Amino acid sequence: MARDELARAMTLSWRDLKGIVPWGDTFEGVSPAGRYVEVERSYIWASEPGGDILCEVTVYGGPSRYEHGARVSKVISRHA
Repeated sequence: MARDELARAMTLSWRDLKGIVPWGDTFEGVSPAGRYVEVERSYIWASEPGGDILCEVTVYGGPSRYEHGARVSKVISRHA
């Protein structure tokens, strides 16, 4: 589920995101196994402001299980 959400999050281009970084949100969802989960998505500067953007997604079973969540990330290149 984290990989699927990362793929959706990566549909935004660097140009679309440059004005709102850093930004993130959390929403509730239902996993493919039918469990209620929280999905956290964030866009932050990978190293310095104005450079590449790091997109991170974490899917977890509630606040007490955050550290056990699935995490994936990918860089949106400024030069793409």
